[in-house]
Amino acid sequence: MTNPFGTTISSEEVLDNLGFFDSWEDRYRYIIDLGKELPAMSDELKTDDRLVRGCQSQVWLEPIPSDEVLTFEVDSDAHIVRGLLAIVMSAYNNKSAQDILSFDIESFFAQIDLLKHLSPTRGNGLRAMVQKIRAIAEATKS
Repeated sequence: MTNPFGTTISSEEVLDNLGFFDSWEDRYRYIIDLGKELPAMSDELKTDDRLVRGCQSQVWLEPIPSDEVLTFEVDSDAHIVRGLLAIVMSAYNNKSAQDILSFDIESFFAQIDLLKHLSPTRGNGLRAMVQKIRAIAEATKS
């Protein structure tokens, strides 16, 4: 299964779709459904060195660099966190390091109104995911 995030499922599409829902209960359902669209990560990749520190749930992140774009294999043991990963992937997957670094993720989260609706530990975990991806992009940029 190819990862649709960053290609067929873009940050703009996620933003538009979340705007259709009036209640956060419906938005959460949509976010969980987004997580179901993420391809499964093989168990061999779910190692301690791929864990994102600072997340309440277990989150694994494996960058797959190429000459032009970064793609990521991601997974979590929690449904809502898989959905949050999907949102992050809609912005960052299949993008150049420069595109990742120039994307205003805080503005994106603000437009979704996401961080207000997450527990502080989930919000910190979300920021930890973003920081790890940005650090990978920074390291591959040079």
